[in-house]
Amino acid sequence: MSQAHAQVIPGSTQSSQRRKRRQIGDRTIANLFIWPTLILLIVVNVFPLFYSLYLSFTDFSVIANQAPQWLAFDNYEQILTAERSRYWHNFTVTGTYAVLSVGLQMIIGFGLAMLLREKFRGSGLITTLLLIPMMLSPVVVGLFWKLIFDPSKGIFNYLIYTNAAGGTQWLSNSTLALWSIVIVDVWMWSPFVMLLCLSGLSAIPGYLYEAAAIDRASAWFQFRRITLPQVAPLLLIAVLFRTIEAFKAFDLVMGLTGGTPGDATETVAVRLYREAFLGKFKTGESSALAYIVLVIIIAASNLYIRALNRVREG
Repeated sequence: MSQAHAQVIPGSTQSSQRRKRRQIGDRTIANLFIWPTLILLIVVNVFPLFYSLYLSFTDFSVIANQAPQWLAFDNYEQILTAERSRYWHNFTVTGTYAVLSVGLQMIIGFGLAMLLREKFRGSGLITTLLLIPMMLSPVVVGLFWKLIFDPSKGIFNYLIYTNAAGGTQWLSNSTLALWSIVIVDVWMWSPFVMLLCLSGLSAIPGYLYEAAAIDRASAWFQFRRITLPQVAPLLLIAVLFRTIEAFKAFDLVMGLTGGTPGDATETVAVRLYREAFLGKFKTGESSALAYIVLVIIIAASNLYIRALNRVREG
């Protein structure tokens, strides 16, 4: 019996050693997943970020077939001084668009959330239908609304004018073209704000309203002292996200107006695209403009985050 046991032990030892060799350690698995991801992120994100920062200090043009020449801050000086008036127009258009669209989205999104807060028959279906616009591609939405705004074939003028043929040409009017983009952006992204507000409203404890009702607090008092403070952090997050997206507005603008009529709807992103690709190919100057926009977005985000922290502290 002891001899048989002695014969089994060497075989089992060899098989266990083979199993150990076949097993892969946790560190090896982590390296197999982490390092390819890190390399991919560096190649796709980090390298273009720093290379475009370098190009912003050069006269590089992607079609010149010449090595970039160092210009120091000349491109930034060109944008902030020599062509300040035209770039200032682009920033004004972008700022106006951001204020109008984000402001209306907050009002409409919060209003829809208050309406859908109370459960009723079909509320789930209505919520789902309201979320459809934000699931669509901005380019598709832009082309879709371009047909709706068409003064001869679109339905928009038929809905607001008794004589649709004599109605406004929304996308050709230099004043109303920006409003047209704002209307479409509000239609598309108000459901996003509504979704955030709904999650905030559903998290408010019911006993707060019960205590307010016992104290005979008015509906306005309950809204001002209970509802709004509880939803304010999520509203600020929505404002932050939508403001950043508004400063990057490109695809919806290109789908609707392409920056026309004239430069009435030429946002910073559209101007950057024209400088970088449409005939000019000023890669260095375009990179400098992109970094100016990045600094503005970071500054605005910092202000929002500080406001959010103050609201949370309370």
